[in-house]
Amino acid sequence: MDRITTDLIANGSIMKSQVDRLLSKGIDPNLILRDITLSGFMTMDRLVRYIVEQIRLGTYELSIIDDYDYINEAVVLQKLADELGLIYIDLDSIDMDYKLTQKVPLAQLKKHNALPISEDDMSVTIAFNDPLNIEAHEGIQRLFPRKILKVAVATKKQIHAYLYKVELKDSVKGLVKKIRDELNSINNIEEQQEASSILLLIDVVLKSCINGRASDIHIEPTEKNCLVRGRVDGKLTEMFIFEKDIYPPLASRLKLLANLDIAEKRKPQDGRFSTSVGTREYDFRISTLPILYGESIVMRVLDKQKALVKLEDAGMDSMSYQKLLKGLQAPYGIILVTGPTGSGKTTTLYGALNELRNIEDKVITVEDPVEYRMNLIQQVQVNPKVGLSFADALRSILRQDPDKIMIGEIRDQETLEIAIKAALTGHLVISTLHTNDAISAIPRMVDMGIQHYLISGALVAIQAQRLVRKICPKCKVEEQVPPSLLEELKDYIPEKAKFYTGSGCKECNDSGFMGREMICEVLNISEEISSLIAKGSSKEAILEQALKEGFVNIFQNGVNKALDGVTSVKEILKVAK
Repeated sequence: MDRITTDLIANGSIMKSQVDRLLSKGIDPNLILRDITLSGFMTMDRLVRYIVEQIRLGTYELSIIDDYDYINEAVVLQKLADELGLIYIDLDSIDMDYKLTQKVPLAQLKKHNALPISEDDMSVTIAFNDPLNIEAHEGIQRLFPRKILKVAVATKKQIHAYLYKVELKDSVKGLVKKIRDELNSINNIEEQQEASSILLLIDVVLKSCINGRASDIHIEPTEKNCLVRGRVDGKLTEMFIFEKDIYPPLASRLKLLANLDIAEKRKPQDGRFSTSVGTREYDFRISTLPILYGESIVMRVLDKQKALVKLEDAGMDSMSYQKLLKGLQAPYGIILVTGPTGSGKTTTLYGALNELRNIEDKVITVEDPVEYRMNLIQQVQVNPKVGLSFADALRSILRQDPDKIMIGEIRDQETLEIAIKAALTGHLVISTLHTNDAISAIPRMVDMGIQHYLISGALVAIQAQRLVRKICPKCKVEEQVPPSLLEELKDYIPEKAKFYTGSGCKECNDSGFMGREMICEVLNISEEISSLIAKGSSKEAILEQALKEGFVNIFQNGVNKALDGVTSVKEILKVAK
């Protein structure tokens, strides 16, 4: 049994009989404390107060909480800081001045788990993970001999993350110095934008973000710095941090690459450019937005090989794949892919186009914007400025004798009406719609002003999908799921089900996840369901009929993936519940 539970029994804070009762249920002895707090024998607040008291008395080291992943380090440190009369700092909520870290050796900061935050004429504020570590205080004080040391408290994870950013910053120090020297020696703004060192920096940023598996690159100026963040598996992570003076030439050069107006800083702009990163060619879709300290620049990384991904390779299970394939083989009708923004709908549409494209059929797409360029497919870019909306493009497409049509997104009644008319007049139409599940697409179309009989005649299949993060294979471990959660999932899982999670390693940047995969539900419109839609039946009646026909909802599909060890049960609950 763990040390804290043993001590709590010894001092009478919890009863041994309570612990024995939990042990008799087969609960892991090392997770007893978690279940005691969940069952209400002892509140988490009382437990935190007890741990803080023992740390202050010197009975426990602060590192004891590392063994209990269900005890929130930030909560313990906030309580400890209050007791010691110190300030607790959430490092993510402040705009740090990185110049301060350049004054001291990084190795010393790492050794003492410390990070300089700010300084004035008299004092310097340092965030420590362990505020009671006198040796660390003395070690850092020697680095600032003429200043009073003000001790603040921050979590170990945040301090490590910021020290890693400082290390990254050091890695491009030579390149940044070269940029500064070049800019100082050139007075002409046009020549500054052509400076070769800026191109080298852009190359380093693109390469690092792509090697780090980022799908989007965000370049954001703050009051003191310029941040470069990458979206990896749906979450933003900081890749680089530069001083503010690097931002203007970096932003101008990127805008030049994408043929944007570099003088226009007050209006949003969109563009794209292609470049080779390593041995592969990538397209980048770039968007600029005026913000308080400059322009926020976001680049979507368009890997041409991803457009050619097969649906089963995107994580679609074989049963759902067969159902969608059956829909795609229909001679005419409309197939919808639904889900929130960022759920991989566009990738699914391109996967479906891969199944459809051949020499015999004319396939035309209407997109805003065209993300991936494909052979054998005529792709139309929507341009509202010149009066080419989705609806206008669709009307013209129908005069082009197409067999199959892909519409990037149905946003209004007019586009939906034309799409349904096209589906009813012998064309196969595939498109996306923003709804939470497959069946909700039917009432959404009714709300958009389409008659029930038209929907029932045109619909072939609806797929709803989400993206979940996949567990990193290098650090995959079995997860102990709380009994309350198992009780909640009992209708979806077999007895003695095992779940897995990632413990975090170097391969996955300590996230425990590597890559993403689709979970989905596919509703094929049978004669019976078509008849229910035509009558204007409720969602519940349609769902009941679908379940009779073997429909598997997105949550069950996700739970099956968690049971197979592809993803964690928490990830499924986050995106599909």
